[in-house]
Amino acid sequence: MHQQNDATRSETVCEGRLHQRNRARRWRNAVGELTALQKEYEAWWESLPGHLQEGATAEALQAICELDLGELEAIEPPRGFGRD
Repeated sequence: MHQQNDATRSETVCEGRLHQRNRARRWRNAVGELTALQKEYEAWWESLPGHLQEGATAEALQAICELDLGELEAIEPPRGFGRD
């Protein structure tokens, strides 16, 4: 049973290191996904029929489209201990 705990602990440490190494990539992917979604919402907002341009849907779409994602895109996450 003691060996199993050591193995489990080792797997957790390895997964943690892998998770940290992928953190910057995950950040870039998440920002890219937000940017892509924003473009989709913008197309939806622009194609709304006139009678829907004053409703809650239009307001929500406008709020999403007006978000400035440039600040998120400009951030370069730290690579970690001594690797910056």
